[in-house]
Amino acid sequence: MIKQDFLRRFLFEELGVRGEWVQLSDSWQAAKQHQQGPESVQQLLGQALAAVVMLSATIKFNGSMILQAQGSGDIKTLVAQATHDRKIRGLVRSNPEVASGSLSELFGNGQLVLTIERDDGDPYQGIVGLEGNNLAAALETYFSQSEQLKTRLWLFADETRAAGLLLQELPAGGHTQEDWERVNMLAGTVTEQELLTLDCESMLYRLFNQEKVRLFGTEPVSFECACSRPRIERTLHAMGRSELDNMLQERHHIEVICEFCGAHYVFDKVDIENLLSECGMTIDSQTRH
Repeated sequence: MIKQDFLRRFLFEELGVRGEWVQLSDSWQAAKQHQQGPESVQQLLGQALAAVVMLSATIKFNGSMILQAQGSGDIKTLVAQATHDRKIRGLVRSNPEVASGSLSELFGNGQLVLTIERDDGDPYQGIVGLEGNNLAAALETYFSQSEQLKTRLWLFADETRAAGLLLQELPAGGHTQEDWERVNMLAGTVTEQELLTLDCESMLYRLFNQEKVRLFGTEPVSFECACSRPRIERTLHAMGRSELDNMLQERHHIEVICEFCGAHYVFDKVDIENLLSECGMTIDSQTRH
């Protein structure tokens, strides 16, 4: 199999329905490299990454989209992030053993949060309960309740790949209920194996060869963590001198480990003093978050 890390968009030209396909391999491997947990939990992270790539491509913006699920069950936190230029990262935190089941059984009493952080504006956030048998069902509920857009998703992941398929009505409409039901029925015949292994052209022909579909170009997806020393410095600065001094008394240095990529950042007493100095505060105030 040829490794692919691509997003492809397509359009049913006569139906007012758009679609997206994504397949992740190298980026998926890099994203999960520093994550722990059972294989089933890792696969849920893969599904979330495939989903957030596709969802971020349904809108025009500069910034990032963050999908976060959290609850009181065996899985505590699931985070997947994709930027407008298709850079992804994610994390998952769970108990050592996680039984299979619906989202409510996995997360307990939890919620699904979608956040859009724009570089040039205020963030937007939508929240729904974690309901349904899987992540795809929960996201479909989100779009039905929050965006009033008919949306269907198919999400799969295994040890080597993560993949997804999305169908969504265009905001302007132009399709009939019969059209929507037909393309959904056709898409619903896709198998996990097909979505994880077929290239986009082959999959579209397999599903929709009798429909008029326009396929757009490939958009590369890659893993990239947004952590950096300046970002960590801003976080530490916001904690204040008293708390930082208490931390230094315990260990003589402050170590921060990025949960997304495992990068280590170490700050000794001199680093912290410089950070809290007037010069450090001036630099910090001029740095965009």
